[in-house]
Formats: sequence, C-alpha cells, structure tokens
Amino acid sequence: MRILWVKAGKLLPVDTGGKIRSFNILQQLASSHALTLLTYYVGDRDREYERAMADQFAGAVTVHTPAPETTIRKAAHYALRLPRRAPYAVTRFTAAPVSRLVHDWLATRQFDVAICDFLAPAENFPTKSPVPRVLFQHNVESMLWDRRAAGEPHPVKRRFYALEAAKMSRFERRTVRSFDHVIAVSDIDRDAMSSMTAPEHISVVPTGVDTTRFVPGTEPSTAGLVLFLGSMDWEPNIDGVEYFCRSIWPRVRHEVPDARFRVVGRQPGPSTQRLASESIEITGTVPSVLGHLQAASVVVVPLRIGGGTRLKIYEAMAAGKAVVSTSIGAEGLDVTPGVDIILADEPERFAAAIVRLLRERDHREALERRALALARRFDWANVSRRFERALETVVSGASRSERSTTCETPAAPPG
Repeated sequence: MRILWVKAGKLLPVDTGGKIRSFNILQQLASSHALTLLTYYVGDRDREYERAMADQFAGAVTVHTPAPETTIRKAAHYALRLPRRAPYAVTRFTAAPVSRLVHDWLATRQFDVAICDFLAPAENFPTKSPVPRVLFQHNVESMLWDRRAAGEPHPVKRRFYALEAAKMSRFERRTVRSFDHVIAVSDIDRDAMSSMTAPEHISVVPTGVDTTRFVPGTEPSTAGLVLFLGSMDWEPNIDGVEYFCRSIWPRVRHEVPDARFRVVGRQPGPSTQRLASESIEITGTVPSVLGHLQAASVVVVPLRIGGGTRLKIYEAMAAGKAVVSTSIGAEGLDVTPGVDIILADEPERFAAAIVRLLRERDHREALERRALALARRFDWANVSRRFERALETVVSGASRSERSTTCETPAAPPG
C-alpha cells in the first residue's frame, strides 16, 4: 500500500503515549509498505529535528509552521480563533501549507490511503477525497474535555474547558462522521463513537508495548519504592499525582513509614515540583524510564480524568511490575482486575492495595507474573498487523466501490 500519515506536532523525541503508539506502528508499516510521513510543528525552526525525521523515516516530509511566542501573542492567537466552530485544540494545528499538500496529494491519487493521526490535523484534510481517509483516534477527545471541565476546581479554567468541551463535542461528531473510517484504541472508545458514525466504520486496534525493550530487571526491586511514570505537562497526570500525594500517599506512609514515591516524567510544573519531600521524589526528564521501572516495587496510575488507553501500564507489566490503578487509569485495556492488575477508585482501597503489595512478596510476585504474561500478548508487531489489516480492508472497500460506480455509469450516447 501507498500510505500517507499526517501528524501534527513533533514525533521525536518519542516521550508521550500518543507518540509511542504512532512511532511503533509507523515503524512496522514502513517495513513493508510505501509510507510517507508528513509531520508539521510550531515554534522555532528545528533543522536537527528535520534531519532526524529524514533519517528515521525515508521520504518523511517535515513542515515548519511559525507560531506566536509571547504570552500576549498567544492570547491574541486564541482570541482570533475563538469565533470558529472548531475547538482551539484543532484550529491551532490548522496550517495552510499542510492543507495544500494534503489536498494536492489526495486529489492526484498519489496514495492508496491517508491517515489523520489524532483529531488535531483533521481540518487540513478535504471533506471529500478519491483516496479513503482514516482517522486514528487515540482518544475520544470530547470525553476527555468533558472530564477535564468537570474536574477543574478553578472557575476561570473550568469555563474555558467547558467552552472547549462543547466545541470539541460538535467538531468530533462531525469529523468522525465525515472520515471514511475510524480506528479506535479500545472497545470503550469504539462504543463512545458508535453514536457519531456507523459502527461498521470503526475498527479497534489495541495499544501495544515494545517487549524487546521493556523487560524485567535482573536485580531485585527496591524495597518500598512506588513509581508513577508519565508526562508531567499533561493535565490528567498532574491531577492524578496531586490527588495521590494528597489523599493516598499519607495512608501508605502511615502503614509503611520507609516507603518512597518517585514521579518520573518530563516537564513537571511548579505545582508538581512543590510536592517533593523526604518521601516524594520528582525526577523530571530522565534519559531512560526502564531503569526506574525495573527498580520499582509497585507502579501506580491514579488518574481521575483522561481518555484513550495507558501505554505506561503495559510497559510496567512488560517490565514485570505490579500495577495499582483507578478504573479510569486502566480504561480501555484488556486487563482482569485482581488477576493481572489491581483497580481501586477510593483512596482507602488504593492505599491498602499498595500496602499489601509492599508487605506481601508472594502476592506481589504472583501479580507480576500474570501481568508479564498479559503484556507479551500485545507486542507492537502483533498490534501493527491488526492496524495493517484495518487499512487493507478500507482500501479494498474503496476499490470495490469505485469499480461499482464505474460499472454503473451509463455509456455516452453514440455520436
């Protein structure tokens, strides 16, 4: 297949859940198909990034789109887009040079299928195209924004989130319906989008994990070390860590005084950094997360808002770790509570689960073994084959439809 993949924002470094998912599937597709990756980014021109993309993916096209730099200009950038029907999370990634490229390539049929990675680049795609368009939905964005608005305590931010949530709900419904096919990352997301388009137009490709990279350590874990792993510039993670430190961690420390909590993730803001204490460590960006995972006794995912699926859970499982999560934190994953993961939505139950795992080695090791067995089923090679089959079905269906239309076209009358 000739595949066009359009991604808003930088793909490298591969340091967020969405980037990890996209990068691994892209690598697998590029090994057996003619793949053209179009990425575009804002901010200062980054020639090193552009060279890295060309080295990583042959034929990659990287577009730099200038963006406002000062706070005043950013505010003006938002204000100018406020009247638009689409949410700012989308309009800020709508770029004329990208739109022209996509429209021209699809109009001239240079590809068999075109993939819109996340909802963000969607306005750069034509509403109708001779090439089938596939929307890769890592999240149901409207669900994420609704949860963010409902959980925001600050009144001004809550009003902003509510406005964006309303816009996102209308835009997402309209966009999901307009694309030829949608790929969701979980059954929960598919069900949520089934009211937006015909269910047969949605495929599910589960999240995966690099089982060659994430492996159990050869040394024993560090006694009492509890770990959270995730980007600390993403609001659901910030909220989850603050909730954990405020409502769960004191209960754990009361039962296990020597326990330590480590937060590993890029760009922690001031509110996160203020959580640091004798028993809480905020690392910021680290060269590799694997060593931190292998050292942990327990990995926690205390998320209360968000959407999509949590790649970090499968990474922890592949490293042979016991995981305690909220229901939302593990939403969309093929896990069995009490068998390969512990789910707890109340602070008391969450803390009690951690305490038991720290105290009872046999209990922890049994959970670790089952978690590891589960993660190995979702290696990226297996997951990417499902993604590939979904694309092949879309391309085949478009081809059949085109042949049918051609056959039904009446012949021109004789001259």
